Amino acid sequence: MKPALDETHYSKVQSWVESANIAESDFPIQNLPFGVFRRRDAVAHARVGVAIGDRILDLNGMQREGLLAEKSVRLAANACASDALNPLMAVGTGPRRALRQRLHAILRLDAAASDRQAAARHLVAQADVEMLLPASVGDYTDFYASIFHATNVGKLFRPDNPLLPNYKYIPIGYHGRASSLVATGTAIRRPCGQTRDGDAEPSDAPKFGPTLALDYELEVGFFVSAGNRLGETIPIGEAEEHIFGICLVNDWSARDIQAWEYQPLGPFLGKSFATSLSPWVVTMEALAPFRTAAFARAEGDPAPLPYLFGESDQEQGGLDLWLEVSLLSVRMRESGIAPLVLGRSNYRDMYWTMAQMLTHHASNGCNLRSGDLLASGTVSGADKTARGCLLELTSRGKDPVLLPTGEQRKFLEDGDEIILRGFCERDGFRRIGLGSCGGAILPASAS
Repeated sequence: MKPALDETHYSKVQSWVESANIAESDFPIQNLPFGVFRRRDAVAHARVGVAIGDRILDLNGMQREGLLAEKSVRLAANACASDALNPLMAVGTGPRRALRQRLHAILRLDAAASDRQAAARHLVAQADVEMLLPASVGDYTDFYASIFHATNVGKLFRPDNPLLPNYKYIPIGYHGRASSLVATGTAIRRPCGQTRDGDAEPSDAPKFGPTLALDYELEVGFFVSAGNRLGETIPIGEAEEHIFGICLVNDWSARDIQAWEYQPLGPFLGKSFATSLSPWVVTMEALAPFRTAAFARAEGDPAPLPYLFGESDQEQGGLDLWLEVSLLSVRMRESGIAPLVLGRSNYRDMYWTMAQMLTHHASNGCNLRSGDLLASGTVSGADKTARGCLLELTSRGKDPVLLPTGEQRKFLEDGDEIILRGFCERDGFRRIGLGSCGGAILPASAS
């Protein structure tokens, strides 16, 4: 069940951190996402913080100051004395909500003067820090939850039968590579691998070399909070109690490597070379005003099987989250041209909800652990402007994208930078954002 609305969502509440009150800020006091940062100005350790405007509130310092000593928040506050969010994720929803409410009280404009003065000593400018991966991710699973993406890609390879028979019954996913998850801003090395041209003869050998079809995937990730024991399941009605919050995910993909290797066992080296994450994790509590009904299935589609069906999840398991992907080429950067928006989509168009993905993942007794990352798969919509990867947008390279410099892109070139952004907005509530997730392409290794 989604979190209830409370005083932390009131749109008229402002913060004494003035940058949080700017209308276009991703991080007003109604958001308060968690992340992990390291100061640039000294030999420093990774710390847990909360974003507020263009600042970060150092929670380790807040704890030492005695600002988070109340019994209701002590457990979550103690968990923040770490270099990753895993301990905070593990304490579960109750302590996390109590900590959020306490931080909101400290940061609001009418906070007690003593709280305000003490907290001000532990604010750090976001410009002065390095943002790290928010959690130590033990396992990473990527789903395929957009029916529009699945249909568009299916048409490229199976025009007469784009969706396989299982798609409308089961949240399709694969186990990704947690070791190659990287923080936003990390440069992405063009991978090498085996490829074979689609018009090659069956007897032709594949070639090994740099991918010629490097792509992005605009995705949303969500982190597991409290996990489940091996052999136990997570009922659909309890699934959201096991979700901490969301971030942006770019599941970089080498489409030519993927096309050659994916049958019969699915994605492998075409995706395991890098996956970028945004640094701030927006909690499920902050997202409460923007929940919506689950995707309305077309007439004739099967209903979810009983273990994947919950009344509450159908009524409010969706999320009204706008997503955007932009490209900045080397020539655009040198000419001072702003990044070109390639696509805008909305997470409410996902065929499967977060709760359904998590419940299905654990339905065979698979033990999910705090800090595990589950990603949605490419978020695409019905319109061409809402396609979340170049494979879809360019019809596998047949319809190149034209850049403002006159350049064309079938797939990504060296030096290209991809920037993902996301935000929620609704009348009566403050707009909140996920920040950004970016990465630029480096040439393949000379070896």
